[in-house]
Amino acid sequence: MSQRMNYNAVAPAGMKALGAVYGYVRQSGLAARLIDLVYLRISQINGCAYCIDMHSRDLLKGGLPVEHLVLVPAWSEAGKIFDQHEKAALAWAEAVTRLGDRAVSDGAYEAAAAAFDEKQLADLTIAISLMNAYNRMAISFRATPIAAAA
Repeated sequence: MSQRMNYNAVAPAGMKALGAVYGYVRQSGLAARLIDLVYLRISQINGCAYCIDMHSRDLLKGGLPVEHLVLVPAWSEAGKIFDQHEKAALAWAEAVTRLGDRAVSDGAYEAAAAAFDEKQLADLTIAISLMNAYNRMAISFRATPIAAAA
């Protein structure tokens, strides 16, 4: 599949605005590994090859063992590989990403709120929303994953 559009070139101000949100999330105080795990899981749910490739590479460069990486899709069954904050963040990311025609349940919110303070949960939800936006851009315009471009 070939890329439909270079949206970075066509809408640089819009992409710069998304980049500013990305920068905000990175300085929010949430752990980089947690953010990258969430970004990867959201991209897996959405089927965004470009972002799956990018965030897998980021996690591996950050020292995440490959054994952990391959278990991200089955994080809830992976035992102690993911800590409680990571599990709570991944569960929240799935609930917020899979909205469809339903709301985020009270149970999902209560579980996330038990693991994160209000600021952390707001920042985590900003990160989730941002990655969903990036996924929609990359999927819609067929961004080429680094692995496929080589």
